Amino acid sequence: MSESRSDIEIARAADKKPITEIGARLGIPAAELLPYGHDKAKVSAGFIRSLADRPAGRLVLVTAINPTPAGEGKTTTTVGLGDGLNRIGKRAAVCIREASLGPNFGMKGGAAGGGHAQVVPMEDMNLHFTGDFHAVTTAHNLLSALIDNHIYWGNELGIDTRRIAWRRVMDMNDRALRHIVCSLGGVANGFPREAGFDITVASEVMAILCLAADLEDLERRLGDIIVGYRRDKSPVFARDLKADGAMAVLLKDAMQPNLVQTLENNPAFVHGGPFANIAHGCNSVAATTTALKLADYVVTEAGFGADLGAEKFFDIKCRKAGLHPSAAVIVATVRALKMNGGVKKDDLGLENVEAVARGCANLGRHIENVKQFGVPSVVAINHFATDTGAEIAAVKAYVAEQGTDAIVCRHWAEGSAGIEELAHKVVELAEGGGAQFAPLYPDEMGLFDKIDTIVKRVYRGSEAIADKSVRDQLHQWERQGYGHLPVCMAKTQYSFSTDPNLRGAPTGHVVPVREVRLAAGAGFVVAICGEIMTMPGLPKSPSSERIFLNERGEIEGLF
Repeated sequence: MSESRSDIEIARAADKKPITEIGARLGIPAAELLPYGHDKAKVSAGFIRSLADRPAGRLVLVTAINPTPAGEGKTTTTVGLGDGLNRIGKRAAVCIREASLGPNFGMKGGAAGGGHAQVVPMEDMNLHFTGDFHAVTTAHNLLSALIDNHIYWGNELGIDTRRIAWRRVMDMNDRALRHIVCSLGGVANGFPREAGFDITVASEVMAILCLAADLEDLERRLGDIIVGYRRDKSPVFARDLKADGAMAVLLKDAMQPNLVQTLENNPAFVHGGPFANIAHGCNSVAATTTALKLADYVVTEAGFGADLGAEKFFDIKCRKAGLHPSAAVIVATVRALKMNGGVKKDDLGLENVEAVARGCANLGRHIENVKQFGVPSVVAINHFATDTGAEIAAVKAYVAEQGTDAIVCRHWAEGSAGIEELAHKVVELAEGGGAQFAPLYPDEMGLFDKIDTIVKRVYRGSEAIADKSVRDQLHQWERQGYGHLPVCMAKTQYSFSTDPNLRGAPTGHVVPVREVRLAAGAGFVVAICGEIMTMPGLPKSPSSERIFLNERGEIEGLF
């Protein structure tokens, strides 16, 4: 296999099988697949219900060090490992998230893996796919419209327009919409008020879609959404506006997991897409639990570094869904470790063993953090052509000192053949019975104490700090019966601190909690830390400038 072709050229040359053949490999009858063309389909809700009494397979999490501009390749490794497990005779499926248009046209350009470890159809996945994100956006904004409409027609519920907590969403990065004033233009347009937009992947509706067990659970959670408060600070719920039924109707098809395939024609479930820096960062519970009933091994990923994605996977998704992961893979690259060791991006092609050694502190922190959850782990060194033997040896030696193994993986260039060693190690860990999974904190711990626990034990900060108004809000939610909920930290993905430029493994830093939001339907409390934004902006030179149709009508620029 050649490494000279781009990701999109490799994807375009894929020998895809009809999606019914992929479903058949998992025992899904063709009649239970709802096809979107020939190469993607949704799995019917009825078939998923029929799996209730089947035993579950083993769940493997793929996480990573903190992301850098050098790239880590977490999705690529997730896909490659799924292919590798199938290669060594295991019945394996991959579970990943859908791609948001915001970062695809902003920073990333795509999110379907890379090289010879991709999920296809890649262009569809990175664009509109099966319309799930559009359904989430529409359901969310229906509720927004119903709030303002209710106020316009007399406000029978007594909603305090100064205390409306529900914002609008769109699946695009647009900083101009973070804070707006709506309903201008006179009496016919309602009552002017401050409002704003978040990106769709930060929507509570997206989190609900990804945490709901079935349609009944989905509708109940939608009804539990708190849209705002009255003057006496009592909450107003989506069900009070009679919004939950119509929202569930809009999400009926979106609730069903999407089945596609890898380049090696192995099954992949791609469903849901909450960000890990501003939401809980995992694919849907529905897709994961379905895959676990159909496969011996399910490989899933959690967004960004283990301090965000893995922590939320363990503390939110696994806690709420009763999942017990058997093993974890922590992805690192020599290039990213050099950046953590102080090397500039332009110099990453030069050998620098000392910088690799310095950068390994970031990797070590993530290894320690995963161990805290009782899940055995292995390090995957996602190989780049510029890596030298001395640099790889330095990573292996450091990881050995941490009590685990580091395995070089060449799946980008070689597909499943380049990741067989990691696949065997994952099976050894998963079948060795060493996993003793437990969340980081108990349900009964206070909300601010949960935040502080994550800051101290995962970020290695000295403490979390918050204004009295934030602490008072948390105490009020505890009195209202929400104290048992887990917390979802919204924080920069680039550092253990709230300073995105502070790489490596800092300690003793203070983590300021700027704002808290109650996602009562999703079932967690969001703590917004530092300067993190729930509506990202576009960079100076967005990826959209390099995405176009070529003379053959093919898409260029997605990767």
